[in-house]
Amino acid sequence: MLKSKKNEIRKITAKKILDSKGNPTIRVRLETNLGNFFSSVPSGTSKGKWEAVEKKAEVAVENVNRIIGPELKEKDPTQQKKIDELLIKLDGKKDKSRLGANAILGVSIAVLRAGAKAKKVPLWKWVSEVAEIQPSLPIPSVLLVEGGLHAKTGLDFQEFMAVFPGKSFKNRFKLTVITYNNLKKILNKKYGEKVINLGLEGAFTPPIRNIEDVLKILIEVDKTEKMKIIIDAAASTFYRKGRYCLEGKKMVGKELLDFYLNLCQKYPILAIEDPFSEEDWKNWRILKSKIKNQKPQTLLIGDDLTVTNPKRIRIAYQKKACNAVILKPNQIGTVSETIEAAKLAKSFGWKIIVSHRSGETMDDFIADLSVGLGANFIKSGAPFPKERLAKYNRLVEIEKEIRKF
Repeated sequence: MLKSKKNEIRKITAKKILDSKGNPTIRVRLETNLGNFFSSVPSGTSKGKWEAVEKKAEVAVENVNRIIGPELKEKDPTQQKKIDELLIKLDGKKDKSRLGANAILGVSIAVLRAGAKAKKVPLWKWVSEVAEIQPSLPIPSVLLVEGGLHAKTGLDFQEFMAVFPGKSFKNRFKLTVITYNNLKKILNKKYGEKVINLGLEGAFTPPIRNIEDVLKILIEVDKTEKMKIIIDAAASTFYRKGRYCLEGKKMVGKELLDFYLNLCQKYPILAIEDPFSEEDWKNWRILKSKIKNQKPQTLLIGDDLTVTNPKRIRIAYQKKACNAVILKPNQIGTVSETIEAAKLAKSFGWKIIVSHRSGETMDDFIADLSVGLGANFIKSGAPFPKERLAKYNRLVEIEKEIRKF
């Protein structure tokens, strides 16, 4: 019997693989008459309490194979929103706790790839068409130093990232690679090669506990004198019983707020991600009001605060808490909900940053997603580990593709 040439989903299966941290995650395979389409799902280390629920890999695989796969058989993969709505309905829980956000997202991304193939366009182009957003290349925000839960050095802030001006993505990324290599030389000379290790996302973890000492070294390695720095404080990770435990001190919100203002005056800080706990709305709002008249205005980025969730993003807007947002698809569970979060943030005039997770795979999906959503920035870790480079390299390819459309 000849197989139908109708564009429909024939089969969806999943299997267990390992992410960059060596932890189990899932890989989804979706088959249509046009071929096989794959996706794999990352996992975070620093997680917001409002993130969608991630099931154990074995359970997520079973849910794809026994529940989701049969339900989506013969569905049209170009109907992304309808399929995502069906996935949400199948789960039936606001936090995706029945099937798991990892199971749902793996299928949602595979469907998107199949849809792009059916429409005969690159994935980033299909994202932009589904989202009804003008595509554009993001600015790379490349990780140089890791601390917090990503390292064991006692450095409380989680990430220090570099952003450079430039006429192209390739040029901006090249400058960050040069800076990364310069930093390696300086750290090795200062502390010795055997002392400098790499964190979960490929950046350096020098034996430095003082935040300003890190910033001073980053300024030292910048040969262009044009580098801007983005800090991911991940403040919820050092928040304990109403106090922020930073550099051996227990600070109230105002003390930490003044600490940030001082850093912004002394160093070229472009943005601060999660400067306060996900429940500390008051100090988010005060800090935003304090930086309002800065030129250029420092970005306050919600991640644990907003978790790619339109409801949380709307609350953050109403409370005047931030002016930028991280988008991580596995925080919410479907491509369509990620698109909704992006469009809502854009409607508020916010900047959007598409982000990887600490436990990554070789799937380069977020590169196409960032372009299709017209994201302002992308963060995909250091310019070294293969699972991080996959995203950056894909963006260099997209930069060539986008000229044809």
